[in-house]
Amino acid sequence: MLSSIEELILFTRLPGVGAATYWQMLDRFPSIHSALQASPEALKPFLSQEALDTLALVRSQKSASMAVQQVQRDMDWLQKNDITLVDTDHTAYPELLREIKRTPPLLYVKGCPASLNFPQVAIVGSRKPTPAGRDTAQAFGSDLAKSGFTITSGLAMGIDAAAHEGAVKVKGRTIAVIGTGIDSVYPQRNSALASEIIANGGAIVSEFPLGTDPQPQNFPQRNRIVSGLSFGVVVVEAAVKSGSLISARYALQQNRELFAVPGSIHNPLSRGCHALIKEGAKLVETSQDIVDELGGFLSRQRDLLDIYKQPAENSLPKHDELIANDLEDDVLAKLDYSPTPIDALAERTKKPIGEVMSCLLTMELKGLVANLGAGYMRLR
Repeated sequence: MLSSIEELILFTRLPGVGAATYWQMLDRFPSIHSALQASPEALKPFLSQEALDTLALVRSQKSASMAVQQVQRDMDWLQKNDITLVDTDHTAYPELLREIKRTPPLLYVKGCPASLNFPQVAIVGSRKPTPAGRDTAQAFGSDLAKSGFTITSGLAMGIDAAAHEGAVKVKGRTIAVIGTGIDSVYPQRNSALASEIIANGGAIVSEFPLGTDPQPQNFPQRNRIVSGLSFGVVVVEAAVKSGSLISARYALQQNRELFAVPGSIHNPLSRGCHALIKEGAKLVETSQDIVDELGGFLSRQRDLLDIYKQPAENSLPKHDELIANDLEDDVLAKLDYSPTPIDALAERTKKPIGEVMSCLLTMELKGLVANLGAGYMRLR
């Protein structure tokens, strides 16, 4: 018998099923469990014939069916690779993401799931930016991370990668929402960056089942999550017809703040930003313009200690749960009542920066320390 989270994986693996189908089914059935038990006639309005055939084999062959065996392989891989499954009942499910249309029913999270609820600013733009555009994205990522924001983007080449790199450069948090399964990084050349994101207390996030390839239709879906997680979206260099403007449209639909960085009238990659400004996006010249607009949200960091004390039934082990109390004591003892940079703290404790960052994040949630951008300070 499958658990509720395994049933959700099975359902989202059915051919042609996505977030829209999930919510349509819940309008008709009280739960996914009851939907999976419904008659083929009741399911025909929602599922393709291929999906119905798959369910028929699950009912007849049960644990011997290929679909159920695939779910078990998924669960084994997720366990071995320290992936957290976050469904809409999970305490770590991002509150902002609940507000959007076609809310993802299931998120695969590599890294720290608690980071999904920290105040975020998305930075998006061209995959082939100018050197100036790349520098701007990296500078905004660094400055906003130092201000206390988590930087969210899509791990693509160009502006996305530069924004993530900017946050990582200052040991800030950043979240990458990807358009593939969590078991692959696309493009592969950003694999090292993905590892740095996790080491700095951030996360890699996907709504797609394991093994999902980078299909073109996945990336607009990914973009709705990038904007949905964030209080505001910053567009840095974008052509008039580009994926970045899809993110901008989602931001407006989701009632998020939209910012655009202007550029030369002779730069084709500035035209998308200029079009957004004409349509009402806020023109920004520095990261401080964004902090002035969104800084009030930094005080809304929620107390997520329960994520660590009592993980939901469908959670898999998270590395943060394994941090020993003696490390917290050691870190606290070596912190000052003024900001201490993470690299200095790592040197004092003789621990890897990634381990210290994870410990600090847990302590921040407990109210023991505060992130002031320039470093952490103790509160007790």
